[in-house]
Amino acid sequence: MATDTLEHTDVSHDQGSDWSGGNEPFKASYGKLMMWYFLLSDAFTFSGFLIAYGALRFSMPSWPIPDKVFSSIPGGIHGKPLYFVTFMTFVLLFSSFTMVRAVQEGHRENKSGVIKWMLLTVIGGLGFLSCQAWEWTTLIAKEHASVTTNPFGTHTESGVYLDAKGNPSDEVFNPDDSYLIHKISNDAHGAHDAHGDSHADDHGHDAHDDGHGHASYAGPGDYPDAFVDERGYIHRKYKILNSDTREAGIIAHEEFGPKAFGALFFFITGFHGFHVFSGVVFLLIILLNVWTGLYVERKNGYEMVEKIGLYWHFVDLVWIFVFLVFYLL
Repeated sequence: MATDTLEHTDVSHDQGSDWSGGNEPFKASYGKLMMWYFLLSDAFTFSGFLIAYGALRFSMPSWPIPDKVFSSIPGGIHGKPLYFVTFMTFVLLFSSFTMVRAVQEGHRENKSGVIKWMLLTVIGGLGFLSCQAWEWTTLIAKEHASVTTNPFGTHTESGVYLDAKGNPSDEVFNPDDSYLIHKISNDAHGAHDAHGDSHADDHGHDAHDDGHGHASYAGPGDYPDAFVDERGYIHRKYKILNSDTREAGIIAHEEFGPKAFGALFFFITGFHGFHVFSGVVFLLIILLNVWTGLYVERKNGYEMVEKIGLYWHFVDLVWIFVFLVFYLL
């Protein structure tokens, strides 16, 4: 009886010793546990943002089609839907592989291996940020998208665009067809007469396919059936088609797409980009410490490299969900 009591007391003492500060609960150091806590809280933050996007996305009748919005690649090439963002994703995911290799070399206490693979990870992170900067520049500077204005949209009804004389043309569209409202550049205002009925070719401005199924023009004269609002955006006029007879009826014009798209896109992808940028900064700091030999004396398998590796893998995983929500849905 006394022996049983003694054994029970010893077991209780052993179970409590893991939390006494001398041992590592769950076989993980304090630093790793705190990193996991941070990543868990960050996962909830991203989840809230993406759920909000999904709720707004599927509650609105008009929403930009990703294949039309993200169809350009560097070099002036258009009509290649999701090619560029797929390349971005590959760059980021490959940097996850290089991070795994850096952690493996750290476990082997191989300083030169850690430096090589961490450097490649930094290059991958910078490559992703460069791609995102190009994408943002294209949307903001060329397509004039912003957090308050979304020129992309989809039709909610069938219709036919008007020609130069105001009559129905051969350009018919159906619900869910994509469109892009263009903005007139400042230089284009003086290139057209007071009536706005001159064509771009008359003034040396070339029209070109922008990859969204429409032509990008310099001024309102290139769309004789359109009008320009106070902000300088060209709205094309059209007549709504009767669903039964397919005859043109009431005159309408293209409306801006839902404002929430631009706000959510720039905020969420920007928030993720900030995480990538922060990760690159931390990687550079830890890489410098590795190069100076700071972690050699610790003989702990370069644990700091492993901790930043957890963060980097999390950032890559989050991008998979961002890619799914923004570019595929």
